[in-house]
Amino acid sequence: MASFDRRDILKGAGAAALATATGMPAFAQSGGRVVVGTWGGDYARLLTKNVEDPILKPKGIEVVQDQAGDAPRRAKMVAEKRLPRGTVDIQGLSAANMFEMNEAGVLEQIDYSKLPNAKNLLPTMKYPYGMGHIYSGNVVIYNPKIISPAPKGFKDWLDPKWGSKIGFIDIQYQSIFIAASMAATGGKDMNDLEKAKEVLLAVKKAGARVYPTNEAFAQAMKNEEVGISAIWKARVVQWQNAGIPCEAVSPIEGIPTYVSGFVIQKNAPNKDNAYAYMDAMLAKAPQEAFAVDMGYNGTVTGLNVDPALHKRIGFTPEEEKTLKDLDYAFLAKNDAAMKEWWDKVFKG
Repeated sequence: MASFDRRDILKGAGAAALATATGMPAFAQSGGRVVVGTWGGDYARLLTKNVEDPILKPKGIEVVQDQAGDAPRRAKMVAEKRLPRGTVDIQGLSAANMFEMNEAGVLEQIDYSKLPNAKNLLPTMKYPYGMGHIYSGNVVIYNPKIISPAPKGFKDWLDPKWGSKIGFIDIQYQSIFIAASMAATGGKDMNDLEKAKEVLLAVKKAGARVYPTNEAFAQAMKNEEVGISAIWKARVVQWQNAGIPCEAVSPIEGIPTYVSGFVIQKNAPNKDNAYAYMDAMLAKAPQEAFAVDMGYNGTVTGLNVDPALHKRIGFTPEEEKTLKDLDYAFLAKNDAAMKEWWDKVFKG
């Protein structure tokens, strides 16, 4: 959900100019090639394993992954806006960043008639400018050995009584603002930034810790340096699988959703192949595989997910009623101010 700054824009513009000037293999060729912008690590590996190798390669479609963080990739999309042909066909972004890129005027409006598998796509995952691929919800994570009684929601997480056992993940600052606002308003408002700041300053004064990455926080949980925070439920499952002592609680204030989706650039060289890639991600087999491999919920109906796994990664029918999509327009408008306060006041 992070925004990008002027340095990201310059990097993106430089990369676009270099690709154009040197003839680097960034442009997808028609009839058999597609360039996919995605995060590296597990996501990229699982796209290859579950989508590209079993579905697209047998059709003769060559896939080239453009791996980078979302900020430089978004910067490059904006920098290439003036070009008749961009260097990437399809991009993986969070729902918030999909909204931002649509506002920037760089996205194709999706023709769902070109996606046969979209007939099974959940209505909430069908955006005019992109589609949801996988999703999870923001839950409270805690170590029962350290935190007792079990928390019930965000208000319990953000209780100063836990002192230095409260953990924050720096890159999740938007989610933290949302959770703090919900904690302060009993779940009635995700966007009350002033009340959120009051809650956060109270736990800062109590000694709450900030970790730069998900991985750094996971290590702190493993070492029992911290005992309570909030994170996507899928991440809790991954950490449980890695032997980190933690449990998940769906917050009583409501469950903010995280959607990882894909969009097609307006100036994509190979839009047909971009649609083919997008449709392949919505097929039953890869959707089920991502649930097993990554701990995220699929975005299409009719999946056959083991009940024990669904209990760990999914939500009960009652909890599903409390899932809350984010206010992407509000986040896009206020992201810079949120980040500035987070860096200068909360972390300062």
